[in-house]
Amino acid sequence: MSEYPPATSIGAAIKQNRPFGGIEHQVYLALQRAAADLTQQAATLLRPFGLSGAQYNVLRILRGAGAEGLACGEIAERLLTRDPDMTRLLDRMQRQGLVTRERDSQDRRVVTTRITEQAREILSRLDEPMAALHRRQLGHIDAARLRELATLLDAVVAGPHPEPPESPESPEPRGSPTLAQPA
Repeated sequence: MSEYPPATSIGAAIKQNRPFGGIEHQVYLALQRAAADLTQQAATLLRPFGLSGAQYNVLRILRGAGAEGLACGEIAERLLTRDPDMTRLLDRMQRQGLVTRERDSQDRRVVTTRITEQAREILSRLDEPMAALHRRQLGHIDAARLRELATLLDAVVAGPHPEPPESPESPEPRGSPTLAQPA
């Protein structure tokens, strides 16, 4: 395995003074840092509107879905970042007047969520500032390199996504008694 020197932007940002374990590790860390930085900047823009990143994402999904709306599971599948409790997120959004939810008359298990006019207005007010933020975030990179980056990120998203390796068993602490196994 070849090692890559920390003399990179990510190496400097995290004050890495040893070589990375490989280019994959370096790229992983750079992606994590870039995502965190970009997400934080977007969160700062959303904060005055009382929205989290997840709520903003849900509203954009619902705006795109149109008048038909979407079921909770369909929204969850489209989210950029998985929310462990989609129902609770939608409950909060409903209390804020951002979404409406209606139980299907044919199948009571299905609840359709729709964006409200109030939320559409908020998104409308956010469209240009968010586009301007993205231009500030990525405008220093020329269009050809951005297309190349988009292609590379598509390859990352497409996988393969192997199962995580099993965690190595942790050794028993020294001097700790072992439990007897039942006979």
